Amino acid sequence: MGELYNKRLKNNARHLRKNMTKEERHLWYDFLKALPVMVHRQKVIGTYIVDFYIAEAKLVIELDGSQHYEDPAYDISRDAYLKEQGITVLHIPNNAIRENFSGVCEAIPQRIKPSPLGEGGTAEP
Repeated sequence: MGELYNKRLKNNARHLRKNMTKEERHLWYDFLKALPVMVHRQKVIGTYIVDFYIAEAKLVIELDGSQHYEDPAYDISRDAYLKEQGITVLHIPNNAIRENFSGVCEAIPQRIKPSPLGEGGTAEP
């Protein structure tokens, strides 16, 4: 059953990549795509699909539109799971993309701190 669930998530992630929001497209094409690190769009991590993921920095970037305010319990649960995996979540409101794009672009590189073991590496506690 887990395999079918993962396949469904991968299909959902593919659909979300093809149908990004206006704010996601703006951040991706006008900034993230050109970063000198690998940035994954609509990445499946566990049972969640995150907007953007930088494995080298163990950083998730989530753009928060109105749906995030309608069900905050989902975000809290997802963020707790990601934190357990050693992943930091940076939440950026959609209005920040529209109203302060340069500020968003300045803030993201400050959060990119490479893992000491490289991309995808994990350290034993």
